Amino acid sequence: MTETARFAPQIKIAATYMRGGTSKGVFFKLQDLPEAARQPGPVRDAIFLRALGSPDPYGKQIDGMGNASSSTSKGVILSKSSRADHDVDYLFGQVAIDQPFVDWSGNCGNLSSAVGACAIHMGLIDPDRIPHNGTVSIRIWQANIGKTIVNHVPITNGQVQETGAFELDGVTFPAAEVALEFLDPADDGDEGGAMFPTGNVVDKLEVPGHGSFSATLINAGIPTIFLDAKELGYTGCELQDAINGDATALARFEAIRAHGALKMGLIQNLSEAATRQHTPKIGFVAPAQSYVASSGKAIAAADIDLVVRGLSMGKLHHAMMGTAAVAIGTAAAIPGTLVNLAAGGQRSSVTFGHPSGTLRVGAEAKLVDGQWQVTKALMSRSARILMEGWIRVPGEVLEAK
Repeated sequence: MTETARFAPQIKIAATYMRGGTSKGVFFKLQDLPEAARQPGPVRDAIFLRALGSPDPYGKQIDGMGNASSSTSKGVILSKSSRADHDVDYLFGQVAIDQPFVDWSGNCGNLSSAVGACAIHMGLIDPDRIPHNGTVSIRIWQANIGKTIVNHVPITNGQVQETGAFELDGVTFPAAEVALEFLDPADDGDEGGAMFPTGNVVDKLEVPGHGSFSATLINAGIPTIFLDAKELGYTGCELQDAINGDATALARFEAIRAHGALKMGLIQNLSEAATRQHTPKIGFVAPAQSYVASSGKAIAAADIDLVVRGLSMGKLHHAMMGTAAVAIGTAAAIPGTLVNLAAGGQRSSVTFGHPSGTLRVGAEAKLVDGQWQVTKALMSRSARILMEGWIRVPGEVLEAK
């Protein structure tokens, strides 16, 4: 047998490469995937890993479409919704960079903003629904977490409008604004209990070897652990290099995350946290203060309600995870949470400072029978297609076990 005969040729799969918010990902239509990948399993995971270029011990994803950060190592599968009251089903996979696994445990709020536009592009939306000019509301079933998201997609001359004047800190160029609604974003008990899985808006989280930390453990948008920046020895205005270059700090955050996941009921033992890197997220908060963002932009304390820094996949995020922004908005609306206290009290919307600038997020909260309920969270992002065509991956992915 010749050397070349021992290796399967590459296969090609139709795909769209999109930016959504401050993230990028490879979008697939379910029916375009090889048959073995149209259901969960090793072939689907192998395709996602190889398409993004993981696992890569160099941490660069040179041999794939990933860009060596949690914000850009993502994949999405879209299909016509099986639910009569939704338009499209959306499944998200967070692809680890240096490890061979895909985490399907949560949503990506940033890529959520690209789903409506991509669904139109892929022909998943009835053309009769698309106005010649105006806005079309696309109801999305977020299959990872079983929640509804609504994209309000701008349409010009019968086409999705991608260019525009809407500016989003963390994204270099302006684009068209896409308004998002995350309906009933708090957990309804399927995993980890209710919105506050411990029943408390603030807990004491004991982390052996690291200390005891005040923490708001919340299931809203995505399971999130909010910490007090001051307790951690931070101001809340740190940029990526201050955290990501500190191995000791990252190890402490991972230990906190693992113990928080256990307390939230997301895992049954600490060892499971290593293969569930996408959730929960960690954020640390502090009152509003002036700082200089990573772009050099000056952020004034008077223009924000608080500062928040978020960690995703073990690293400080360059801006803010979209789902964590939903958690921020939700927590800000509920008295006594660490987010609410840092913001100076209950409010229906907050503008928070993050490493790349600022973001405004709102939430509608109400007290029902002594329990807080959040009916929706709202924010605006932007999205656009970067490239379309085919992803090529070695045919050996079809043999994954």
